[in-house]
Amino acid sequence: MYLLDKYTYIKNPFVEENIFRAQKASAGKLPTFSQRRGSLPNPFWDGHESAIGCYWKVWEIAFSNLRKPTRKNGFVSGYIDTAFNDHLFMWDSAFICQFAKYGMRAFNFLGTLDNIYAKQHPDGYICREIDEKTGQDCFQRHDPASTGPNVLAWTEWDYYLMFGDRKRLACVFPPLLAYYQWMKRYRSWPDGTAWSSGWGCGMDNQPRLDTEGEFDPVRLRQLSHFAHGHMSWIDACFQQVMSANFLMKMARELEREHDIPALRADAESLARIVNKKMWDKKTAFYYDRYRSGRLSGVKSIAAYWGLLANAVPGRRLGRFISHLSNAREFSRPHRVPTLSADHPDYRETGNYWNGAVWAPTNYMVLRGLSDAGYHGLAHEIGMNHLGNVVKVYERTGTVWENYSPEKTAPGKPAKEDFVGWSGLGPVSVFFEYVLGIVPDVPKSKITWRLNLLDEHGIENYPFGKDGRVSLRCRARKDARETPRVEIISNVPVKVELAWDGGKKTVKAKPF
Repeated sequence: MYLLDKYTYIKNPFVEENIFRAQKASAGKLPTFSQRRGSLPNPFWDGHESAIGCYWKVWEIAFSNLRKPTRKNGFVSGYIDTAFNDHLFMWDSAFICQFAKYGMRAFNFLGTLDNIYAKQHPDGYICREIDEKTGQDCFQRHDPASTGPNVLAWTEWDYYLMFGDRKRLACVFPPLLAYYQWMKRYRSWPDGTAWSSGWGCGMDNQPRLDTEGEFDPVRLRQLSHFAHGHMSWIDACFQQVMSANFLMKMARELEREHDIPALRADAESLARIVNKKMWDKKTAFYYDRYRSGRLSGVKSIAAYWGLLANAVPGRRLGRFISHLSNAREFSRPHRVPTLSADHPDYRETGNYWNGAVWAPTNYMVLRGLSDAGYHGLAHEIGMNHLGNVVKVYERTGTVWENYSPEKTAPGKPAKEDFVGWSGLGPVSVFFEYVLGIVPDVPKSKITWRLNLLDEHGIENYPFGKDGRVSLRCRARKDARETPRVEIISNVPVKVELAWDGGKKTVKAKPF
C-alpha cells in the first residue's frame, strides 16, 4: 500500500461487514487429482471419447495448480492458481470458478475468491491482480489499469444456483456491493457511463482507443493497455448493469433490499444511456464511445455483455445477435473470435485479443444467448467451440490459453496447459451447452435441453449441498423423437426436459 493511501480512503460501511478481511487462514494438505477423481462428475457421450479425455485432462491440470495460503501472502484459503505468472487475477479467478464449481466436492475452489475478498480495501476497491508470494496489490488503486472487470457477482450467483448456499451468499454480498459502489464512484463519467483500459477490461491489446491524431503506432499500442482514452467502454458499462442486477437478486434472497435503494435506478439509467448513446442503428451494434461522442466502429465481443446484463431491448435482439452468425464477422471456423473478422487488425492467428477465441468471452456469449432465449444458437456455438478445443487436444494433448479463429490450432501467442479459465470449454460448455444440463437448486430443478442423438449424460452430478444426480439419455434416431431418460437422485429434484418439438417435466427416482 502506498504511504499516502490511508489519507485518501472514504470508508465504505459494507467493507466493515466483509468477514474475509479478518478471516484466519485455513488449508489442509492439498489433494491430488487421483485422490479426488471419484468425487468429480462423470460425463459420458457415446462415440466421443476424445471429449471425455479432454474433460479429465482439464481436471488433472487444475489439481496440479492448487496452492496453499502462506503467512507472507496473507491469503485465507487454498486456491487454484491463475496459471499465468504467479499472480492471482480477479477476472480469471471468477471464470475459473465458473467451471470449478462442478468440482467443489473434491476441493473448495471457491476459496480462490475468498482470497480476493480478503484483500479488499476500506473503500471497497479490489485490485485485479495480486502477487501470490507477497499478497501485495500489483497496482495502485487509482491506476486506470488497476481493477476490473466487474464480474464477481455473476460467479457468486451461479454458485448459489448450483448449491443453494445462502450462508455464503450472505457473506459475499457486502464486499460485492462495496466493490460495485467503488466502481461507480471512481470508474464512471458524469453521464454515468463506465470506463476502463486494455488491462482493466482484460482484453489487453484490442484496438479500442481513438486513433485520431495518433501517428506513433508503438505509442498507441502501449496506450491501449494502460489508458482509458476518455472513452465510455461498452463492456464496462454493461458489466456494471449486470453486477447491479445480480446484487438485486442477492438482496431479495437475503431480505436486504433496504441496502440497495438506488441500485435499480442506477442500472436502468445506465442501460438507457448506453442504448441511446452507444448503439448504432445502421450496423445494429454497440460500440465504445469516444470523448467526441463518436462511436468507435470496432465490433468487439465486448458488446455481448449486454445480453447477460439484460440491457438489449427486444426489438434489437435479432439484428444484434445476427452478427454471431455472419461469416464476415464472428462466425469463423472456430467461433467466436473476440474481434470481428472485417476489422483490419483481425489476425488468423488471433494475436491475443485481435481475433483469438477465448474461453471466458465464449462462455459469456453462450450464457447471454441462453438468457435471451436463443438456445439453438447457443448449442450450435457451444458444439463448435468444444469440437475445436477437442481437436486441438487430440493433436497436442492439452488445452490452451486461446485458439486461432481460422485454424484448428492454438492461438499465437498462447500458453499451453492453461487451466486457467480454458477449463470452461471442456467442462461448463460441455455440460451446459452440449449435454444441455443446467441446475437451479433454489427451485429444486434441472433444465435438460436434449440436442444430441447419441447416448449421453452425467453421473455423480452435484446438486446442492449433498445432492448427487445421475442423468442418462438413450440414443435416438431423430431429434423429434421423444427421449428416453433415466434420472436418479438422492435428493428431490424435478427435471424439465426440452427437445425439438416437445417438453415435459419428470421427477428423479430416489436411490
